[in-house]
Amino acid sequence: METETLAAASQMDFSLWGLYARATITVKLVMLMLILASFWAWAIIIQKAIAFRAARREAARFEAQFWSGEPLDDLYRTLGPDPDGHAARVFAAGMAEWQRSHRDDGAMIPGAQSRIDRSIDVAIQREAEDLERGLPFLATVGATAPFIGLFGTVWGIMNAFIEIAAQQNTNLAVVAPGIAEALLATGLGLLAAIPAVIFYNKLSTDANRIVGGYEAFADEFNTILSRQLDA
Repeated sequence: METETLAAASQMDFSLWGLYARATITVKLVMLMLILASFWAWAIIIQKAIAFRAARREAARFEAQFWSGEPLDDLYRTLGPDPDGHAARVFAAGMAEWQRSHRDDGAMIPGAQSRIDRSIDVAIQREAEDLERGLPFLATVGATAPFIGLFGTVWGIMNAFIEIAAQQNTNLAVVAPGIAEALLATGLGLLAAIPAVIFYNKLSTDANRIVGGYEAFADEFNTILSRQLDA
């Protein structure tokens, strides 16, 4: 009997596909969920890395334009009220409020500075939300994927013990396949969670630095407008 069990075990497919194919439907669903979450997380990671690089390049180009000495009104007319770049949209929000704060006789409506400040702050918040979109999913995957994988492992081990009881055989050749299938779920959970946590931390830091650049520009921009208001 033991020889037959060992022979059967030696013929089993212990590849990743073989372990997946022999798993119960519940464990298969857990594995599939983790695989999809991992692919989605990597898609967000790649997309955000490309978007952040483009945002940094755009901010550098815009600041070169801004500090080129071109009059702000001319720069605003060139960019338009809804430019493509994040930094340019922050500038456009402030300039739009600046122009709305002028009366027909050229004088400024009282409270213009505070309204411009609020418009710029709202624009920065909007751009920050756009930059950070998708990052909460990475945090969710990093926090939950190990536990989802552990659930699949517990379920798989439970079924392995049920199989052991049904066969009334505790030979390692009987136990090992079920345990291996169950542990695959934990492995997939870690495979999804580890990159998600690492890149969530990195991308969050990058997003904060980019937004910090917008805030620094906003302070300089407000200083320029304040000087013109006082003049």
